[in-house]
Amino acid sequence: MTKKLETATLANGCFWCTEAIFQRLKGVESVTSGYSGGTIKNPAYREVTTGRTGHAEAIEIQFNPSIISFQEILDVFFSTHDPTTLNRQGYDIGTQYRSAVFYHSEAQKKVAENFIEALTKAEIFDNPIVTEVTKFEAFYKAEDYHQNYYNNNKNQGYCRAVINPKLEKFIKKYKDKLKEN
Repeated sequence: MTKKLETATLANGCFWCTEAIFQRLKGVESVTSGYSGGTIKNPAYREVTTGRTGHAEAIEIQFNPSIISFQEILDVFFSTHDPTTLNRQGYDIGTQYRSAVFYHSEAQKKVAENFIEALTKAEIFDNPIVTEVTKFEAFYKAEDYHQNYYNNNKNQGYCRAVINPKLEKFIKKYKDKLKEN
């Protein structure tokens, strides 16, 4: 029996951080760092970082919906970044760091919009959510050195200072949803 995987494409700041988080979730088969939402084909990192291509640093997640739902993925997404800061995550500033859900189906669009509405009604955040919900057009895989970045560079300064605290918070909150080591 083959498993039917679905795709989620999300942008919530630096893809090194988000890749490390989603790789650890049960039901997530793969996470690829790349670029989505821009105007040129096959952009390079050096182009995306200028903010002129319109792309966001994004991750493409292949997941098994019989183990983890798109809504559960969105729950992790919204709890591991600040969706209220326009074009910014922490010290990273620019449209390439915006918060976005690039939906692959009308069902994903509806789930994302309903999820944002529920978070807003529950007043989870002090400021309005600015996450864009946009139809998926294309995803471009980032250069190889960006793939599996945290796992390959755990002792690098950025990983220790920025990613480790995010991972620790995530692991504490989502213990029951983590893959076995």
